[in-house]
Amino acid sequence: MITKEEVKKVAKLARLGLTEKEIVKYQKELSAILGYFEKLKEIDVSGVEPMSHSVRVENVMRVDVASEKRKAKSAQLTELMPETKNGYLKVKSILNGH
Repeated sequence: MITKEEVKKVAKLARLGLTEKEIVKYQKELSAILGYFEKLKEIDVSGVEPMSHSVRVENVMRVDVASEKRKAKSAQLTELMPETKNGYLKVKSILNGH
């Protein structure tokens, strides 16, 4: 069980003003919490792989392949533009070098 002095030290670090009644209450509660951690230390986790998230999350990626239909549509739209350069649409500059 943790001591009243340890509870007072934690309260001071947290900038909490506690009454004697609260000190006794938190002494019991913090001791119970630390008791749970002692129980957790008894569990054998040697066969458990470390993880960073409780749910296994993986990116789902698709192969990035341009379809012929999209290429044709892109070419058709590019032809409608007034100016192109190297297959890209050419537009007026919006940023000046001032």
